[in-house]
Amino acid sequence: MSLLVQKFGGTSVGSVERIKAVATRIAESKAFGHDLVVVVSAMGHTTDELTGLAQTISNKPPQREMDMLLATGEQVSSALLAMALYERGIQAISMTGSQVGIVTESAHGRARILEVRTERIKKKLEEGQVVVVAGFQGTSFSSGGTAEITTLGRGGSDTSAVALATALNADACEIYTDVPGILTTDPRKVSDAQMMTTVSCEEMLELASLGAAVLHPRAVEIARNYGVSVVVRSSWSNEPGTTLTSKSKRPLGREGLELGRPVDGLELVEDQAVLGLSHIPDQPGIAAHLFEKLSNGGINVDLIIQATHEGKSNDITFTVANQNLPKAKEISESVIKELGGNLSTQSEMAKLSISGAGIMGRPGIAATLFDTISRAGINLRLIATSEVKVSCVIDAKLGAKALRAVSEAFELNDNQVLINPSIAFNGEPEVRGVAMDSDQAQVSVRRVPDKPGTAASLCSALAEAGISLDAIVQSERQHKDGSRDISFTLKKNDRQQAGNALGPLLAQWPGSSLEDGRPITRISAVGAGMPATAGTAGRMFRALANAGINIEMIATSEIRTSCVVAETDGIDALQAVHSHFQLGGKKQYEAKEF
Repeated sequence: MSLLVQKFGGTSVGSVERIKAVATRIAESKAFGHDLVVVVSAMGHTTDELTGLAQTISNKPPQREMDMLLATGEQVSSALLAMALYERGIQAISMTGSQVGIVTESAHGRARILEVRTERIKKKLEEGQVVVVAGFQGTSFSSGGTAEITTLGRGGSDTSAVALATALNADACEIYTDVPGILTTDPRKVSDAQMMTTVSCEEMLELASLGAAVLHPRAVEIARNYGVSVVVRSSWSNEPGTTLTSKSKRPLGREGLELGRPVDGLELVEDQAVLGLSHIPDQPGIAAHLFEKLSNGGINVDLIIQATHEGKSNDITFTVANQNLPKAKEISESVIKELGGNLSTQSEMAKLSISGAGIMGRPGIAATLFDTISRAGINLRLIATSEVKVSCVIDAKLGAKALRAVSEAFELNDNQVLINPSIAFNGEPEVRGVAMDSDQAQVSVRRVPDKPGTAASLCSALAEAGISLDAIVQSERQHKDGSRDISFTLKKNDRQQAGNALGPLLAQWPGSSLEDGRPITRISAVGAGMPATAGTAGRMFRALANAGINIEMIATSEIRTSCVVAETDGIDALQAVHSHFQLGGKKQYEAKEF
């Protein structure tokens, strides 16, 4: 007999008829002999409706009272589902997050889970009951032992389900939704999006952080860290769905279920070279032309950075192995001769990277990395960020020094530190899925000092304000006074607060200013096979060029290539990239929750 945790989203329990249908599906699972814990979201748009009610009372309601209010939505659906199960002759009991033993930190509205006290839920399972849990919520305890209702933030029911599966050592966690599984992209924008049979947790973390809303990133983090078997399936069919795979399985630690150390890997790749093309034309097809020529020349490119353009020109910087520098320089010079611009090269560099789950979702992680490196007196040549990895290119002579400092800062053991790791390839596709994120704002900090600590100062100021950056790009060109520009993207809702947070810092740098870019959309291709497949980025750039779409920023990481384009080009860009990598098919899906 297996133990399953099943989660049903808001539209799956959006009406009495749908709750009855869910009860029927649960009854079928019970008939197969499974022990069941069922996690439910609030019905339909209940959370939005409750939030609207609060706003008619107060423009800024206390967060504690918001948690008290919003937690009722899931309690309604859990109680109704338990009643529907009783009508089918199935013993069931509904429980709140507090009753089921979910203990969280005390941050109202965004609490992370510390532990799940499973004694009561195990007893109910032993009695043969289906335990129906109100998702999205837990309880915190003050120093005096007073219990307080907390909520986990948007998407919290996913987090509740995977956390329960972890604590109960369940055989699987099944996430039921209105699509047959995880699709190659948003089917509302690309009609021939296809279902993936499997996807790694690292790939799903990238896709989820980039706007693929079928799974919440925090739920994927838990699955990745503890090796939970997660399957995303349709509420309305028996299709097998998509299985998330994880290579790691750490034990539950004392730090807390969601508060374990997010950085669990450190790498140093030596013998790297940097090539920077500056003042090249800002027009569609330039990046595609450059990287196609490099690929045709047998050059495997690692990191690629394109900074926000000034006027009618752009900067593109990339890294290659030292041994490929002469050939890469020759090809780049030929491109400069065709298009105009300047070329700079720098050999004997190294790439230092930290890895883990949800790194960029925790603002202090990147700030700690940059601060640690700057305190060691090391300047950052390039920065590349993603949800699972942050990389810095530094002087190779200082690589060992940086490795020691960063390892100590994140308390990593020798088994978690790798030097010149080989690229493993297990047959994964170079691009598994494509995501579009329109909830992005583009900001540039002009004329920042080109010295150790600058990036750390920027990230620390934003981290203290609780703001996460989605991409950080340092411009290749220098101003006459030696300063540089740093551009970044962040959530639109964080833009005003970011300006307030950076104001005191910019006041310390004469001539520095904060400038907004035009409205943007970020298009990202994600695939675990990317590191072992040459030319992926160039093919993505060609897809956009063929569609006549200009690229404003480029940021790559190990398994992700992201391009920032004009907001008006977003859907066309998504469709072009999805089609170019032949991810589409014939079957079309109606998506209500994706």
